[in-house]
Amino acid sequence: MRAPLRSLVRAAGVLVVVAGGVLLGAPSAQAHPLGNFTVNHYDGLTLRADRVDVRSVVDRAEIPTAQLLLQIDTDGNGAMSADELATFAVAECPRVAAALRASVTPDGGAAQTLGLAVTSSGAATVPGAANLPTLRVTCVLSAPADLSAPAQLDFSDTYESDRVGWKEITVAGDGVRTIDSPVPDASTSNELRTYPGDLLASPLQVDAVQVSVAPGSGSTFGSATTVAGGGDPFSRTVARADRYLEDLVGGTLTPLVGILAVLLSLLLGAGHAVLPGHGKTVMAAYLAGKRGSRRDALTVGATVTLTHTVGVIVIGVALAAGASFAGEQALRWLGILSGVLVAVIGVGLLRSALKSRRQRAEAVLEELALVGAVGTLHENTSPATTATQGHGHGHGHGHGHGHGHGRTDEDGYSRRGLIGMGVAGGLVPSPSATLVLVASLGLGRTVFGLVLVLAYGVGMAATLTAVGLLLVRVRHRLDAAATSDRLTARLGRRVQSLSTVLPIGTAVLVMLVGLGLAVRGLSNPY
Repeated sequence: MRAPLRSLVRAAGVLVVVAGGVLLGAPSAQAHPLGNFTVNHYDGLTLRADRVDVRSVVDRAEIPTAQLLLQIDTDGNGAMSADELATFAVAECPRVAAALRASVTPDGGAAQTLGLAVTSSGAATVPGAANLPTLRVTCVLSAPADLSAPAQLDFSDTYESDRVGWKEITVAGDGVRTIDSPVPDASTSNELRTYPGDLLASPLQVDAVQVSVAPGSGSTFGSATTVAGGGDPFSRTVARADRYLEDLVGGTLTPLVGILAVLLSLLLGAGHAVLPGHGKTVMAAYLAGKRGSRRDALTVGATVTLTHTVGVIVIGVALAAGASFAGEQALRWLGILSGVLVAVIGVGLLRSALKSRRQRAEAVLEELALVGAVGTLHENTSPATTATQGHGHGHGHGHGHGHGHGRTDEDGYSRRGLIGMGVAGGLVPSPSATLVLVASLGLGRTVFGLVLVLAYGVGMAATLTAVGLLLVRVRHRLDAAATSDRLTARLGRRVQSLSTVLPIGTAVLVMLVGLGLAVRGLSNPY
């Protein structure tokens, strides 16, 4: 094993040991369980004979709360006081009420729209990741309604419907009976206080309900579908390390804490590069598809670091400055753009691989034609012209050999393709890195936050570069094996065949992964 590779393995081993100690001794983190970008909704309906009451709760995770800080903190002291929160709730609850739609349709009658009005409001903060607050707004609303006879109730909630998060509705009766209600009468999440662990991977998405009601008691409920989740062990470990880093950023900063945070950022960057669904490691296959060099691998890695760092800084600063855009939607569109870019590069790689294969075939045919021409010369000339034959043979063979191996189209990559793949790999900023930067900016630790973000990008690039270097090495071994005199002709032909097919297979893989990432971004809210 060469010295640089040994150094890389040794460094990785140190990081693993550090991470093991960190995770084994990690305290219980308070990060939002559904993610730092989520805005979560709960509507609890209570049906009475003469009215409908609604308790509407909005739970904002760390990033959406940080975006509202400048709006709530009217005295500019960097904190949200009780009075400021109360003032915000009074202004916000009418917006919530305006997004709620409720109507009652008596049996055989016309639908009657209910005018929900705010009766009380309140807001509070709960400590979250990296010492950032999460915001909980509670609005109580009521509307007159005649439910003294059988009827149908329709209700929907469109408040900030473009934001990703948990959406839950419950319907309970007080002197009114619900019939086969599609939702329960009690909150699964304790009104957004405790989210069920088995639903975190697939959170509830109920933002509308239609239920039949009648006077009386003894409500009945339809069956509810529960989706189990939680992620694989590796993803859970990375998420736990994310939360621990966030705690380090929000705590007391000492030299030891700073060093540990940087090392953990490197490790998390490497871990996120190989998480399922990210598609970053496919770039390493790009380097093996043709005769990629070590310089190619380093170029892609450096571009990943630069692109990811710049992306996190731009989005993080915008969020910290109170920009109103939905951060998760920005990540979603960047993911789509990244997938399209990877797919385009895959198409270009496929065209290049097919062109190289065609050129090889033409070179072989040309060489065979030259060999045939030389044989004809041997048969049709006299011994006196042996010198001439020798000259013709040498010229023909030399020309054919030189032409067959002088081509450089198949070797290396265009600079645009390498940089494009690096940009695609770093284009989607990591949500955890973004949160770390926002928290650092809020605490006045700007330089510290930038160092952690840079370390995150370096960790991602290190994973990509290491895998790329390994695959380049494997490719070189295959090429050497294909021409080795120590191998049998049959084995040599098999290895040569693999070397010929590998670029095409890799190009198809890169193209399909890019399309998959783009489709995933289009179909998912993130």
